Amino acid sequence: MYAIIATGGKQYKVSEGDIIEVEKLEAETGDTVKFDDVLAVGGDSLKVGADVKAASVSATVMEQGKQKKVVVYRYKPKKGYHKKNGHRQPFTRVKIESISI
Repeated sequence: MYAIIATGGKQYKVSEGDIIEVEKLEAETGDTVKFDDVLAVGGDSLKVGADVKAASVSATVMEQGKQKKVVVYRYKPKKGYHKKNGHRQPFTRVKIESISI
């Protein structure tokens, strides 16, 4: 059985036991989080719309972290202007525990 969930402006296809990285959630390591925005549930047959209105996916927070640094460099040729910035996007690593319909 798998589910398609939406969180942080993105959609993820998850199954029980999967470990995924989502946009940062306000939860501590070891907490249980519940994803209520389930778009579809599949298995023997695909269920969407009103059939998955009450569906939810529960997951355990494994880690809070930051991704690798991305260097942003801007410049304007022949003008002597240059600016260098770095960015590290925060994420939450979760393990999918159960999918309930």
